[in-house]
Amino acid sequence: MYDAIIDIRRLTVDLGGNPVLRGMDLRVSPGEIVAVVGQNGSGKSTLLRCVAGLHPGTSGEIRVFGEPRSDDARFWGRVGLLLDEPAWYPALTVREHLELMAAVHSSTRMTVDAALEEFALVERADAVPLNLSTGQRQRLSLAAALLRPSALLLLDEPERGLDAAFRARLADLLDAYAKEGGTVVMATHDPGLTARNRQVSPTGVAA
Repeated sequence: MYDAIIDIRRLTVDLGGNPVLRGMDLRVSPGEIVAVVGQNGSGKSTLLRCVAGLHPGTSGEIRVFGEPRSDDARFWGRVGLLLDEPAWYPALTVREHLELMAAVHSSTRMTVDAALEEFALVERADAVPLNLSTGQRQRLSLAAALLRPSALLLLDEPERGLDAAFRARLADLLDAYAKEGGTVVMATHDPGLTARNRQVSPTGVAA
C-alpha cells in the first residue's frame, strides 16, 4: 500500500543542455488537488509529462501509486491525462466521441448525457470537433477526461479557452472529483483554481 499518489524525489530535467527542473521534490496525497504555478517556460508542463512518463528525467526518482512509473494498461487505467489538444476523429460528433470513451471503459463516472449537460455541450452534441470553438473543444477534452473512471488526473492548463463562468464551474467539478477520492495535479495560470488548492512551483517549493 502507498501513502502518496505521487512521490517525486530530486527530479532534475535538462532540455538541450538547459536546466528546466532542478532537484524537485513533490509529494501528493490521495484526494489532494495540487496547482503547479509559475511563469511560462518554468517547467510546469515538463513536470506533468515526466509524471505521465512522456518525458524522461535526467536524474531523480518518480513513483506513482507507490511504484516506479510504468507505461502499461494498468497505469493508464488509473490515470486521466489532458495535455495538448487531442487528435479528434474528424467524422465523429461530440456525442460520439464521448460514447466511444464510455464504450472502452467498464464503467463511467457519469452518463454521456450527463457529461454533455455538465460541460455545456448539449447544443453542440451533433457537431464535429472541427466546427467547435476553442473553448468548446476544451470542454469536450475535459468531458472525456472526467467521464471515465480514474484515480489521478494530470491537467495542463485545463482553463485554456474557457470563459470565466466555466472556469468557476471547472473548479467545482475538480472539487467533486477529489471528494470521490481522486487526485489532481494541474499546471495552471488561473487565480480561481490556484486559490482553492495547494500551490507548488516547478522548483518544488510551496508558493
